[in-house]
Amino acid sequence: MADNFGMKEYMKGALLLTMAALVVKVLSAVYRVPFQNLVGDQGFYIYQQVYPFISLFVVWTSGGFAVAISKMLADAKMTTNPEGRENLITRTIFHYLTILSVLFFCILFFGADFLSHIMGDAQLAPLLQTGSFVTLFMPLLALMKGSFQAKGEMTPVAYAQVIEQIVRVGIILIGAIFIMTTSKSLYAAGNAAVFGTVIGEIAGIILLLYFSRKIRLIPGKLKTKERKWPIIKEVTILSLSVSMSSLLLLCFQLIDSFTVFSILRDNGIAEIDAMNMKGIYDRGQPLVQLGVIIASSLSLAIVPLVAYQSKKKEGRGATPFIQLTYRVSLLLGVAASIGLVIVMPYVNEMLFETNSLSSVLMVYVLQIIPLSIILTFTAILQGMNKLKLPAIILFGAIILKLIGNHLFIPNLDVLGAAIASNIGLYICAGLLMIYLKRVLKVKLAKREFYIKLGIASGSMIFSVFVIDTILHIALGSFSGRIAAVIMGGCLIGIGAFVYLTIVAKSRLLAEKEWFLVPFGRKMAAFQLLLNKKK
Repeated sequence: MADNFGMKEYMKGALLLTMAALVVKVLSAVYRVPFQNLVGDQGFYIYQQVYPFISLFVVWTSGGFAVAISKMLADAKMTTNPEGRENLITRTIFHYLTILSVLFFCILFFGADFLSHIMGDAQLAPLLQTGSFVTLFMPLLALMKGSFQAKGEMTPVAYAQVIEQIVRVGIILIGAIFIMTTSKSLYAAGNAAVFGTVIGEIAGIILLLYFSRKIRLIPGKLKTKERKWPIIKEVTILSLSVSMSSLLLLCFQLIDSFTVFSILRDNGIAEIDAMNMKGIYDRGQPLVQLGVIIASSLSLAIVPLVAYQSKKKEGRGATPFIQLTYRVSLLLGVAASIGLVIVMPYVNEMLFETNSLSSVLMVYVLQIIPLSIILTFTAILQGMNKLKLPAIILFGAIILKLIGNHLFIPNLDVLGAAIASNIGLYICAGLLMIYLKRVLKVKLAKREFYIKLGIASGSMIFSVFVIDTILHIALGSFSGRIAAVIMGGCLIGIGAFVYLTIVAKSRLLAEKEWFLVPFGRKMAAFQLLLNKKK
């Protein structure tokens, strides 16, 4: 009965979180394509320079803090004085977050000139000042999300996240269209995009306030001598551990904001050319985001499941679910990463108008493989309450990225930044894998799995190469964006079909395992059909 419960919860949780991720994360990745088309590579560079500053605080507070608050409030219900404990936690964390938000606001607003000077572009200062206002809304947003999650009321949180993103994306695109048809100021378009993030957060708060209208969110002054520092310490550690894998990628982007453009310019590259190169390099971000959506959804679903299964005294516990999650993440991560590499020139032109620096983007999207592993492994270790060493490993990856940028960009331009990211991420994923295997004392996958995965990947590469050659001969000099759409679409479809057919025929996952994967029912049916005995 317990095993059935675990499997059912895994299916329901993974499916629910995947649907939420597909709305929020797809919007987050997809809007960058029309935005780049509207403002060009230089305009995209401007927005991407400022984006990580704002997102870093938003992800930590509205994501990490919300989950940490929900856990602490849920634990408070088990104490002798649950109401008093909940009130103390709520009031302490709200005051702590308020101090943090004011501190971050001051750094971004009053330090905008200094930060933009370090980035090498003084005109970015107004964008940082506009974005700084988003920090002021975070305490209330995190507290409301955490309170609802602690009560198991996920509907308000889900609605708020979707509304935040829809409003944000709407303002970003409408603002870009308006400005590019009037003043054509790229920095104004970037400022409008940042403003969209602020308004999106306000929209989310208004919706949550509507759902919270009968609840007193922040209790009055409490008469207690209980120390507040342990609460602050616990919420800080929990919030960072929950969001550390997401913060890792944002820290990489932040390092790029401070180093790529300024080093390119110091190398003697003209300012406009350096901006365009950074803008083209940033095209890789939405591609990577789309590539890791399933992995990030699985990582969210695995935390409660691992925590639940780890407490069981009988059976195999969480191990089978961990092994399955690893194999699915690697299977999909390899498909997305290698698939994008072999069709990158077409995808680049199809989405972003030109195929400039496609070789750089080929290296960039190789991040999808280690990121898929990092997202799932950090989530698994979090569910097992193993937080300290993973945090150290992720911090080490950030240091490697910083050093790598300074070593490689002077000689390789933006390709050096992509290589630095890959080195940091692959070493991070490898160390996490070693640590998890030592904790579990089991193999994550059999040797046979890797061999079959290699065959599926090789078959995909070979089939795409053959069809690409045939299409080039058939279409001759046919070129341009329409040609890229036709060629890219055909190759993506054929590559995906060949890869999934080999995966299904070789039964990389058993049929019952596909049923535990979001949207895996159709793959299970396809696999049964292929392996049906005649």
